[in-house]
Amino acid sequence: MFQKITLIFLLLTIFSCKKSDANEKEKIKAANWLLGNWENKAIDGTLTETWRKVNDSTFQAESYFIKEKDTLHFESIVLQQKGENLTYSATVKGQNNDKPVAFKLTTATEKQMVFENPKHDYPQKISYTQITTDSLVAKISGIQQGKPSSEQFSMKKIK
Repeated sequence: MFQKITLIFLLLTIFSCKKSDANEKEKIKAANWLLGNWENKAIDGTLTETWRKVNDSTFQAESYFIKEKDTLHFESIVLQQKGENLTYSATVKGQNNDKPVAFKLTTATEKQMVFENPKHDYPQKISYTQITTDSLVAKISGIQQGKPSSEQFSMKKIK
């Protein structure tokens, strides 16, 4: 009888751990709509973001802003879930000694993710909002030079 109880307890422990691990990855799974190639073409240049899944807890992206043949802005982004926390870390070439700046997920809905870092100089907030399956709006905002500031980028999914 003791062996049966021990076996049942062991099985329950294993299955509860598996379920817990699956639940922990739900936040990053909710961001699957970010995956793919996105683009914003404007008069002053083209912004491109390419998102890919690295594993069950990590997405990576590269973001470029190109005007004619010049890359004016390049950043690499890591969206990573550790436990219950989902973090957006951006490394901008030539800024912050090329070290990543982390933004913590503060709001998440089925079609929107908002990340914040109130200690960062600018932006303090980064959001992605899915408009349709092939369009989204990326927005950065915060206080810049003592005044509220924001930039918004409407992006289309490209093949």
